[in-house]
Amino acid sequence: MKTISVVVPFLDEKESLPELVARVAAVFAARPEDWELLLVDDGSTDGSAEWAVARTREEPHLRVVRLSRNFGHQYAITAGLDRAVGDAVVVMDADLQDPPEVIPELIAAWEGGADVVYAVRRSRRGETWMKKFLAAGFYRVFHRLAKVEVPMDAGDFRLVSRRVVDSLKKMRELHRFMRGLTCWVGYKQAAVEYDRAARFAGETKYPVWKSAKLAFDAITSFSASPLRWIALFGVGVCAVAGVWTLYVIWTAIFRPETLEKGWASIIAVVVFLGGAQLVSIGLLGQYVSRIYEEGKGRPLYLVAEDTAETEDRG
Repeated sequence: MKTISVVVPFLDEKESLPELVARVAAVFAARPEDWELLLVDDGSTDGSAEWAVARTREEPHLRVVRLSRNFGHQYAITAGLDRAVGDAVVVMDADLQDPPEVIPELIAAWEGGADVVYAVRRSRRGETWMKKFLAAGFYRVFHRLAKVEVPMDAGDFRLVSRRVVDSLKKMRELHRFMRGLTCWVGYKQAAVEYDRAARFAGETKYPVWKSAKLAFDAITSFSASPLRWIALFGVGVCAVAGVWTLYVIWTAIFRPETLEKGWASIIAVVVFLGGAQLVSIGLLGQYVSRIYEEGKGRPLYLVAEDTAETEDRG
C-alpha cells in the first residue's frame, strides 16, 4: 500500500489547526492510501504546538515535529521533507488557503507519472491587490533571470515523489527557496489548477516585507544576473563620463567663454556615483556573505521534539 505524507509547517495557527486536521482526515478517509499528517512547529508561542502534540494521542496518523526556535518557513518545510516517510509528500500551508480537498488531484497526477505536481492558483481570494501585483511581478522577473523554470503563480502547495524528496535531502544550502529547488531537480512535472481560498483564521505570516526578502533570496540563490547588472551599469557610467569629458575638452578649446563653474552639478554627479558604488558594494557583499555563512557548516534547523520518536521510546 502506498503512503502519502502531508507536510504542514505552522507558526501560531491555533485556530486553524483543528479544522486542518479534520479536513485532511476527511480527504483520506475515502482513499485507499495509508497517510501521515506531519505538522512542523516553527517556534509557535500561542499554544498551537501544545494542542497539536496532545492531538497525536487521539489521531494515530498525526505526527508533530517541533523546531527548537523559529527558523523560518522554508526551513520548516525542509524539516518536514527530511522526516516524511511517504512514497509521495504533499507540502501545504496551515492557514487553509491551500484546500486539502485538492490533494486527490495532486495524487492522481503523481500516479499518472509526474514526480513534481505543483498547484497553480487560478484565483486568490482574501489577498490585497498589492500582494497580488508584487507576486505576479516576482514570478515573471524570476522566470527571466533564473536558470530554472519555476511555474507562474504557484506557491509551496505541491506534491513531490520519493525520489524528488531524496534529491532535495542532498541540498543543504542555507538560503532556501523550495519552489525553485523542487523545479531545479527536474524529472517529470505537472500542474493542477485550483482556487486559493481566503485565510481561515488569524493573520498572514508573510507580510510584504517578508515576501520581498524571500524574493531577494530566490533571485540571488538562482541567478548571478544582479552582479552582471553592476558590471553593465559601470560600463554605462564610464561611457557617459567619457562622452562628457570629450565635450568639456572640446568646449575648453573652442568655446572657453561658455564654461561655468557648475559646482552644484559636480556635487550631484559625485553623490550619484557614490550612492551607486555603495549599492553595488552592498549587493556584492550579499553574495560574499552567503559564501561565509555556507562555510560555517551549521545545521539548517534543530529539532526540539518529534512525537514519532517519543512514541518509539515509550
